[in-house]
This record gives sequence, structure tokens and C-alpha cells, in this order.
Amino acid sequence: MTHHVLEMPIDEAQARALRVGDTVTLERTLFGIRDATQIHMFDRGRRTRFDLKGYAVIHTAPNVRRVERSNEHPAGFAPVCIGTTTSQRMERFTRPLMEREGVRIVIGKGGLGDASRAAFQELGGAYLAIVGGAAALETTWITAIEDVDLEDLDPECLWRFAIQGFGPILVAMDAHGGSLYDKVRETAESRRAAALAAMGVSQ
Repeated sequence: MTHHVLEMPIDEAQARALRVGDTVTLERTLFGIRDATQIHMFDRGRRTRFDLKGYAVIHTAPNVRRVERSNEHPAGFAPVCIGTTTSQRMERFTRPLMEREGVRIVIGKGGLGDASRAAFQELGGAYLAIVGGAAALETTWITAIEDVDLEDLDPECLWRFAIQGFGPILVAMDAHGGSLYDKVRETAESRRAAALAAMGVSQ
């Protein structure tokens, strides 16, 4: 297993170098995105002024507070708690994020499905998994909220975060068809079968 330090943005070759089981630390910039953001972008025809090409997005609707704009808080927001939300319900947006916006990495919890796996393979991308309950730690990796777009959707705006040492995070799906969730499912099914057999219960 390899650890990768990636200064964003990255190119396709860098995304394809990631393998399931590797770890990644991101530097420089990360974008926060959630359900409403993507519904407005891809179902309702809204466009962002941000260039997402080569960047990572994290599934989040952060807890922030409004503050005076300053060098420390250029967007007028201070991060309070920036956690990760479950990715599965945003499965249908992986391909358009990659095809239209050029996103290379999706970060979330709980995994994505076969459509995302296909998009990662065809277009060159990866899914990085964060364990639930790590929001306080994640927030320490964010140095500032640099900018915000689609602000009327607050807190499900499109957030631009300045980051430092964002990680290590586990590569859970890669551009080679690999998925940590397949392995977890196989292990769970095998253990379930063994437990039922030990109890004399037929499946």
C-alpha cells in the first residue's frame, strides 16, 4: 500500500495511480458539495463560477458561522464543524461531476455504487472514504473557507476550502474497478454463512 500526497488540482495519471487500500493526503484546495448543490447544477441547469477541473469534492453541508470578511475569513464564514455525509444518495451525480466539471476525486462515507465505479474507470477518478464521526478532526484540516458559490442554497452551497494536511484518507474505490466495499461485502457474507452453518441453520 502506498501513501500519496496530492497538491490539488491533479491530472488523470495521478488519479489512476491511486489503488484501493492506498492512503491520500490532500493539500491546497477542496470543494464542499451536497445533494441540493448537485440537483441545482445538473437537474436545474445552474452553473458554478468555480473551476473544478482536477479537484476533489467532499460530500458535506458544513456547520459554519458568518463573520466579518478578513484575511483569515475571506468569504465571511468561519468553519465550526465540517463533517462528511453519506455518499450513496448522490450516486447519480458522480459521472456528471467528472464529465462536465472535471472532478477527479470524490470524498464521502459509506461508499458509492456501480455507476460511480464505471465513471472512475472510464474517466480516471477515485473515491476516498472517511469514517463517520471524524468531523472534528476533518475541521482541523481546513484552514479557511476561501469562497462560496450558489450561496442561496446555504448550507448546501458550493464551498471552496483552503486545506492543509487533509488526511490520511483511505482509497476505497479506484480507476481500475477496485472497490473496498466488494471486499467488505464478501467477508460479511462469508462470516454470515459460517455463523449460520455453526448454528445448523440453512440459508
